Amino acid sequence: MSTTTVETSAAATERRPAGDPRKVRRRGEQSRAASLASHAVLIGASLTALFPIAWLVFLSLGPDKDDYLHPGRIWSKMTLDNYAFVLQDTSFFDWLTSTLVVVLGTSLIGVIVAASTGYAVSRMRFPGYRKLMWMLLVTQMFPIAVLIVPMYQILSDLQLIDSYLGLILVNCTTIVPYCAWLMKGYFDTIPFEIDEAGRVDGLTPFGTFARLILPLAKPGLAVAAFYSFLTAFGEVAFASTFMLSDDKYTFAVGLQTFVSEHDAQRNLMAATAVLIAIPAAVFFYLVQKNLVTGLTAGGTKG
Repeated sequence: MSTTTVETSAAATERRPAGDPRKVRRRGEQSRAASLASHAVLIGASLTALFPIAWLVFLSLGPDKDDYLHPGRIWSKMTLDNYAFVLQDTSFFDWLTSTLVVVLGTSLIGVIVAASTGYAVSRMRFPGYRKLMWMLLVTQMFPIAVLIVPMYQILSDLQLIDSYLGLILVNCTTIVPYCAWLMKGYFDTIPFEIDEAGRVDGLTPFGTFARLILPLAKPGLAVAAFYSFLTAFGEVAFASTFMLSDDKYTFAVGLQTFVSEHDAQRNLMAATAVLIAIPAAVFFYLVQKNLVTGLTAGGTKG
């Protein structure tokens, strides 16, 4: 073994000219040019993603509503007055309360329904279980403009117009189908032997689902919750149609109050948009540990 190694090394040395400074690259190791190119691409992509956010923050520091037309003038008169006005003289905190109620309610109900649906289709073989999932997928093909009229009639009959519960249920109609498919794919990656072990220990199907499967599905639940949060957080059409009271506006609808037919206070809109991004960033920070695992695991099977 040692003789062969020495001979191989000697042969490699003989093939390389004496004093040659080039270093032999290991398998999978990038060259310096390839490494610089990949870093340049990543830096460019990061700057492209961050530029709109930085530009929005910059415009929010301009005191006049027309500063966006002459952004160079903002440097000499930067101020935080826009933020002070939004926090003190608008219904920002009412919008915050309404948004949190709607978003958290939608995420909670949507994830529970989607997880139970995905688990049932993944583990149980009842008549029509395949058609159920395809029916959920078909519901996503209808545009919102078509759905608003019948939904308004249904909510009106149930006396849920201008109520948080009505908006939460309407948001769930768009969130549950996608999340059910997502959770079904994730549950398919969990071994069926865990369910059998739960039954041997005397657990009911619901007990197995709640005590054994859900703890293992935390990454998938995090992705479903994040999708539900962002969808309900930025939803405009349903919120502006079904919520009639000013104090029940969500952030997405409240932003529209800064732009009217005769006026556009874009500096205040920019400041509000920056403040609105804070809750979304906090929620992303809380679930980001499980996002990558949940996004990749659901597509490995089924």
